[in-house]
Amino acid sequence: MRKDFSKYTDEELIKILKGAKPDSDTAFGEIYDRYGIRINAYIRTILNDRQMSEDVFQETFIRFYQKVQSEYERGTIIGFLITIARNLCLNVKRDAKNTISINDYDLIYQDGVSYEETELSDLLMRALDLLDIEYREPIIMRFFNDMPYDDIAEVLEITAARARYLVFTGKHKMKDLLDPYLKELSNK
Repeated sequence: MRKDFSKYTDEELIKILKGAKPDSDTAFGEIYDRYGIRINAYIRTILNDRQMSEDVFQETFIRFYQKVQSEYERGTIIGFLITIARNLCLNVKRDAKNTISINDYDLIYQDGVSYEETELSDLLMRALDLLDIEYREPIIMRFFNDMPYDDIAEVLEITAARARYLVFTGKHKMKDLLDPYLKELSNK
């Protein structure tokens, strides 16, 4: 009879992942199912390039599987995954020499979503893209991945107070960027 790994805690899954092969593969699959969407969203938001994001996403989970045996210490799995993804994204950005065009932005349309909501979502993502990476990363971690400030601080190797400050300041910088557009939208 096959075990239901969805009921296991993250700590239990890590123990199993470090163990025998058949169960470790299933535990890895459960971790992937739990956190894959959030990690993918983080990477896509940071890189803003679909193909590169897919490559980094795959590499993140490959490195996680390899590093969990030797380098994983107590902490959150999402924090460990974000740390790996962040380092890979920074490597890609460093190697790309910052040649990203704002016209490369992919907008996802959903049925039942009004034009105004789509336009507002587009504006939010563009404002996020314009933020310095110092502010963008904590905002993505906080609002896209629902990470607590302590986990953000651990990933970024800063204090929790600094993480709060970066999120607060980043939100205000986004508001400043969006103010002219929001005024225009409200006048329509």
